[in-house]
Amino acid sequence: MATTGMQLLGLVLSIIGWVGGFLVCTLPMWRVTAFIGNNIVTAQITWEGLWMNCIWQSTGEIQCKVYDSLLALPSDMKAARGLTVLALLICTLSLTLGVLGIKCTECVGLPSLKARLARVSGVLFVIAGFLILVPVCWTAHSIIRDFYDPYVAAPHKRELGPALYLGWGGSALLLIGGSLLYAGSNPPGIPSSPTFSSGESSPRRAGGPAQVKGYV
Repeated sequence: MATTGMQLLGLVLSIIGWVGGFLVCTLPMWRVTAFIGNNIVTAQITWEGLWMNCIWQSTGEIQCKVYDSLLALPSDMKAARGLTVLALLICTLSLTLGVLGIKCTECVGLPSLKARLARVSGVLFVIAGFLILVPVCWTAHSIIRDFYDPYVAAPHKRELGPALYLGWGGSALLLIGGSLLYAGSNPPGIPSSPTFSSGESSPRRAGGPAQVKGYV
């Protein structure tokens, strides 16, 4: 029951992380306009994401525009697109394997095969967490670097958007959930921790004096 509960907890956390990763990929809030110094005009706020940028007016109107050309995008944004989409595809595959492999389902009859499927699912969830974590951390690093760069004009400086914080949370849930799913999926016949028996050494100890007496 303990391993089943660990599997379910890991799968639930991974699903929540998967939803967070989907929101990170789609929300246009990776970079947000920074208000520096005496610039307190908030008539409009610019949001920049992987697929589009949006402008929020003080009247409540939001205008979004999808990026016209893929080739015109910076290389880091292209890599972030590819890594996040790949992570979502891996999460879809791992979710399918996880549902087939957890002990409370009867989709697969062989217990050894179920344990292997669940372990593969946990490993894939961990890989997906790393794939989301890399572009989020890289984007945050570039934003902070440009923010403190004196050669970058103030209107071009950006701050960390809500999507980055959501990415950190989603990747952490994927890493934790995948680890729990892997740890709770031991194949049948293999204990989760090594066991030592104290009864094997007693016959040898008892037989030692008897052998000495025979030779004497």
